[in-house]
Amino acid sequence: MKYGLLGTGPWALNTHGPALAAHKDVELTGVWGRRSEAARELAGELGTRAYDDVDALLTDCDAVAVALPPDVQAPLAVRAAEAGCHLLLDKPVATTPESARQVTEAVDAAGVASVVFFTLRFSEPTATWIGEQAAVEGWLTGRADWLSPVFGGADSPYTASPWRKEKGALWDVGPHALSVLLPVLGDVTDLGSVRAGRGVGDTVHMILRHADGASSTCTLSHSVPPAAAGVTAEVRGAAGAAALPPREEPPVDAFARAVDALAESARTGQAHACDVRFAQRVTEILSSAEAALQP
Repeated sequence: MKYGLLGTGPWALNTHGPALAAHKDVELTGVWGRRSEAARELAGELGTRAYDDVDALLTDCDAVAVALPPDVQAPLAVRAAEAGCHLLLDKPVATTPESARQVTEAVDAAGVASVVFFTLRFSEPTATWIGEQAAVEGWLTGRADWLSPVFGGADSPYTASPWRKEKGALWDVGPHALSVLLPVLGDVTDLGSVRAGRGVGDTVHMILRHADGASSTCTLSHSVPPAAAGVTAEVRGAAGAAALPPREEPPVDAFARAVDALAESARTGQAHACDVRFAQRVTEILSSAEAALQP
């Protein structure tokens, strides 16, 4: 499958690009970025060419991998789908329900495949754990906490990210939390029931009610000090308690599995569990939480 890479930031440099360049079933056709100099530099490192015209790259590709801020990603995803490209997108797919819906509609209209890279759903052993708990009945409650020091003193390439500064942990790591809870506890069918409150910095506490009556909480932050950082999740019910295991592999390996998942979806025509429709639902839930934070 011929891929175009859209984006030149740390995620493209450290994860998307290396995974695509090393994948035996991928031909990395080229790189496009909002800064042409950065696109040329990244393309040189990956052994491919830089494109100044994104539409020219879309014409030359079977699929695109996008590593761009969500509100830049969404309209480009629509253009890529309209050009007939399969989509390997990043989370969140967009930060408004309207933009997320436009991506879904474009995918449906074009008949292309889509996968959205929710890291824990493609990493091991977390992906296996989520699948195992989703097959168990009787869960009553759960929680998913993602506490990051991106703005809390860490030496992180994402500290300078403008969109993360603007939208905070709710939108950056909230999708990860939901990607764990929704397949296990069920959809949040009543968006009006979503509750949220603020903590220190960009910390957000979210309360969810799921389709079959289960409830869950999420604590999301980029504002904790490095010593307080961590990712935890658990569910409790008739089967007892189950805790999310630590992720044991680098994101580049998980991204390679997402590449495989997109190829399988394109080949079979079967939607993947982490397609744009699932990503749209995640955006709708997070938008409801954002609305609940307003005074």
